[in-house]
Amino acid sequence: MNGTTHRPSLRERCFRRDRRSVPAARRFARETLAGWGLDSCERAADLLLCVSELTTNALLHGVPVGRQFMVSLRLDGDVVLVEVHDSGDGMPHIAQARDGDEDGRGLVLVAALSAKWGVRERGVGKVVWCEFTLRAGPPTALSATPVRG
Repeated sequence: MNGTTHRPSLRERCFRRDRRSVPAARRFARETLAGWGLDSCERAADLLLCVSELTTNALLHGVPVGRQFMVSLRLDGDVVLVEVHDSGDGMPHIAQARDGDEDGRGLVLVAALSAKWGVRERGVGKVVWCEFTLRAGPPTALSATPVRG
């Protein structure tokens, strides 16, 4: 990364409770990475897939009717933090998906692709987050364990 280029370190956008918000959130993340000059980094596709998974989960399980959810991306050195804020209750966890199930694998993907992930409560609802280290190798075994906080 070029240390002389000024890049905003935080980008946030709210999305409606609508199925079209998942591809819109992915576009937002892609545009953010491009603005930071990171759209062609080797982890960009993994990060975008995790944005899709986390926003899908928020849409299906965390956003009550009439509410929105927020996607936040923060660049800190060589780490990109992805957060999805929603106002729903309940804490997501990795569920055991069975053959033939059409869902239940989103957090498995997030855990496998990100360096680490977790869930934290907020005033109303929760934040589900994951981190990507841009210069690191494959995710570690720690990524399969959610981090609270």
